[in-house]
Amino acid sequence: MNADWPELSDLLLDTDLDTLARKPVSRGAVRAVLRRHGMRTAERILDGIPGGEVLDAATVDGILVRAHCELQRLSYEFRNGQRLLQLLAPMLEVLRAKLPQRPLRIVDIGCGMGFVLRWLAAYGALGDDVELLGCDFNPTLIANAEKLAREEGLRCKFRVANAFTLEQQAHVFLSTGVIHHFRGEALTGFFRSQASVGAAAMLHCDIKASWAAPLGSWIFHQARMREPLARHDGVLSAVRAHPCEVLLSASREGGSPLRFALFDGKPSLLPILRTMNTLVGVRAEFAEPFRERLGPLSARLEPFS
Repeated sequence: MNADWPELSDLLLDTDLDTLARKPVSRGAVRAVLRRHGMRTAERILDGIPGGEVLDAATVDGILVRAHCELQRLSYEFRNGQRLLQLLAPMLEVLRAKLPQRPLRIVDIGCGMGFVLRWLAAYGALGDDVELLGCDFNPTLIANAEKLAREEGLRCKFRVANAFTLEQQAHVFLSTGVIHHFRGEALTGFFRSQASVGAAAMLHCDIKASWAAPLGSWIFHQARMREPLARHDGVLSAVRAHPCEVLLSASREGGSPLRFALFDGKPSLLPILRTMNTLVGVRAEFAEPFRERLGPLSARLEPFS
């Protein structure tokens, strides 16, 4: 595996970004990409998907739902809800003091089945002046997120939508395990899209690039995952994780006028102790108040620039 390989899940779903309509996906086109990269394991997974030349949308969605159910287990065991809350709570304190608008709108980009937002709604105690909205292009994943939120009686919403073209824009954008899907100019554009709609802050949590990440991911996915696509893409995600300097360079180029720093981004001889890091972006006037409200956790936040 190498960082230039695309994740199979990204190839199985194609969406028109203007209409959000789903495009048909050719098995032959996916196979051609996999062969170009020498991705033999992914090609075997593709061969195991029943159907004809045009991949059946319902079959693909079934695979993606099973994979996302397994990803929820990973998010739970890696405490991703708690990880974001420790940054989001002080961020909201700053925004309450600085911004007159209410509610404070938090938008989760590429929310999938909405585990992190549902966890925040259940346990985050964010306040009645906070609105939680998850956005994703896949209607099946969003339908499952909505169903789970209803069953759990949670105050959060989910929409099939482009998070950057909402009628009411976000004060805070967040994501979990999303930014490694973007490369090169697309990564810079990801940050530019958020800054261009006037976001006050960003919190993007993802796998921390290290020598141990691919090995640790392989062990975890072999032990805990059963869906072949989840096993394959989970390990590849760790391979594709962006080094700190890449994340900071792309965010600073695309996310101006926000200022950026990494939380838990420092290298370690034992990276298994810090499996994830979070890119924090804030308006310049919020940077120091945010750091002050972090308290002892501020030692894990690198300087804003």
